[in-house]
Amino acid sequence: MSETVSQSRLSVEKVGARLGAIIHGIDAKQELNEEEKRFLNTELAKNKVIFLKKQFLDDDQHERFSQVFGKPILHPTIAAPEGTNYTFELKSRYGRSTDSWHTDVTFVPDYPKASILRALHIPPYGGATIWANTATAYDALPQPLKNLADTAWAIHSNDYDTNYYKYDARQSEIADFRAEFISRIYETKHPVVRVHPETGERSLVLGHFVVGLDGFSTRESNALVDIFQSYITELENTLTWRWDEGDIAIWDNRATQHYAPADFDQHQRQLRRITVQGDVPVSVDGRTSHYLRQP
Repeated sequence: MSETVSQSRLSVEKVGARLGAIIHGIDAKQELNEEEKRFLNTELAKNKVIFLKKQFLDDDQHERFSQVFGKPILHPTIAAPEGTNYTFELKSRYGRSTDSWHTDVTFVPDYPKASILRALHIPPYGGATIWANTATAYDALPQPLKNLADTAWAIHSNDYDTNYYKYDARQSEIADFRAEFISRIYETKHPVVRVHPETGERSLVLGHFVVGLDGFSTRESNALVDIFQSYITELENTLTWRWDEGDIAIWDNRATQHYAPADFDQHQRQLRRITVQGDVPVSVDGRTSHYLRQP
């Protein structure tokens, strides 16, 4: 049975054991008061991903609502759709989707604090998004693995073998996306474990932008990353959200990874995302992430 916690007219319906909650009592089309803004940010830090059902925002409302969580920012390489300022469009056809585990934009040091995603067009089946809690994944590591993770650093880059490029349909469209995605190459060194600036939790900073662990061979690096990732993506550590059009998902990009299965055949799936400014990760011993390469 879901747990419901009330505060004034606002309430929280927990939908997962380790992450995930639906927020009731918020109209995202309207200007929110300070109590509502604090409430949403508090619940985001606590639940890692929160949902508002059937809000049906337009682009301007989406942009205004995103400011509840911080300063909206552009994607480093992908242009916003015409008529928008900060939007990143996920318009998938022919079964194409971001079907690998990742944290958004970790190829820059100050990657986004949060992502605010709204559903415009959902396929008749499939098309869900799955989130994983990278803080509880760290907590679940045995102590020897924690000790290793606490001192390890990983290299992240946008020039990687993304799953966007696996499918045969519309190869020219996919090639155009790849060309834009890597039009400027970024490479950043992050601690494998960061300390969350609000909660103090330790969480794993990995996902599909990782090209290797610093100081390890490719074989060693791949093996270690696979071990760490297995704790993140353990089914009990995840939450699956089956979208309705108009839904909004907001996730703490500092403490989660997510995955969108390509399980909707030839149907279209269209969502729009805005990310907000993040902070530079701090390692367990107080060091910070930094660029190795930037345009």
